[in-house]
Formats: sequence, structure tokens, C-alpha cells
Amino acid sequence: MTEQHFTLPLFTVDNVMFAIDNAKLNVLLVKRAAEPYNNYWSLPGGVVDVTLDKDVEACAMRKLQQKTGLTPAYLEQLEVFSGPDRDPRGYSISLAFFALLPYTPVSSNINSVSHVSWWPLDQLHQLTLAFDHQHIIHHAHQRLQQKALYSMLPVFCLPSTFTVGQLKTVIETILGKEIQRKSLMRRIEASNMFTLTEQKQHSGGRQAQLYQLKPGVNITHFNRNMGA
Repeated sequence: MTEQHFTLPLFTVDNVMFAIDNAKLNVLLVKRAAEPYNNYWSLPGGVVDVTLDKDVEACAMRKLQQKTGLTPAYLEQLEVFSGPDRDPRGYSISLAFFALLPYTPVSSNINSVSHVSWWPLDQLHQLTLAFDHQHIIHHAHQRLQQKALYSMLPVFCLPSTFTVGQLKTVIETILGKEIQRKSLMRRIEASNMFTLTEQKQHSGGRQAQLYQLKPGVNITHFNRNMGA
């Protein structure tokens, strides 16, 4: 029996990090300083290293730390992207992750990246991104909007303490439309994810209660989308 030989594909991870700044949804990009696509903007990610990474999520976190200085509180798997034309080096498979996190300064710790920056999502059409990363970002944005309708995921881009008004603004920024405050209040109470602090924050001429996440809490999902 003749032994078969297979050409192994390139296996990578790509990370789509979202944050909100000045009521705009932003995505994190790095400018490549190596081929392929030298000097192009791309998503922070890279090739899985079997000597360093115990799994693909560990690789994703390692690449994020090296290329952006960020360590998000969570990562969620988005989708697998594959094909012979994604990467000029050959057939490639990429497992994409996405997350929402507070807007924070970023910096690179690796020579293969010359710059790292948050980009407003509505300005990405001005860029020609490396690989198929524009396509991946589009899919991640769609997933983020879906999850904002039926989960408490948007809270992860807020500071450690926040008001209901701030959470409402974040959700509306992600969805691109207004939501009912009473619907959001019902979600906050039903989720059992939050505690009221003893602090208040000046908001719109009044003192607004500040909430915070309970330690080690999981994201609550609901059976129905939030009412607009």
C-alpha cells in the first residue's frame, strides 16, 4: 500500500478587537513590518506555534499581547476562514476570535509590527487591508450586533463602574439605533450579573447610580432580542 503524502495548510489565528470611543465603534489594527503585505494594516494575529501554544486561544492571546499589549478579559470564537487564495504563502486556515473591551492605549512589542492603532469602523473603507481581513471584520461586526440584541456582552467595553445610561449608549452605538431604557433595565435585573455600588455619578443634571460586574460572572444570554 502506497503511503500518501499531504501538503499541510498554514494555520493562523486572527483577532477582531472592538472598542467604543467618542460614541464610535472602533476596531484594532496593526501595520505589518514584514512580508507578506509589508506596510499594510491587518488584524493582530499570526501562525500557531506548536512549541508555545497549548491551544489556538492561547496563540490568540499571545499574539494580542505581543502585537498590541492587550490582554482581553475574554475571547469568543467567531468563524473559520480558509482557502488557497487567502495568503500568498499557500493554502491557509484561520480561526478568528472577537471581543469587546474598553478603549485603551495600545503599543506593539514585536518587530513584525511597525504601528498599532484603533480605527473607527466607518473609516475602514478607506483602507486596503492585508489578506481577507476586511471580510473577517465584516463578519465579526455582524456577530457583535447580533449578540448585543440578545446578551449582555456590550458591558465588557465599559469601565469597572458605569451607569445605565452609559450601557444604553454603548448598546445603541453597536446597533446603530435607539433602545428602550425600560427594556435594558429588565435585562440588567434578570441577568444577575451586576451589583449596585454606593457611588453615584453626575449625569444630565442628576446623580446616577453606578453599577459594576460581579466577580467571575459569565455573560448572560436571553431567548428574545431586546426591544427597540
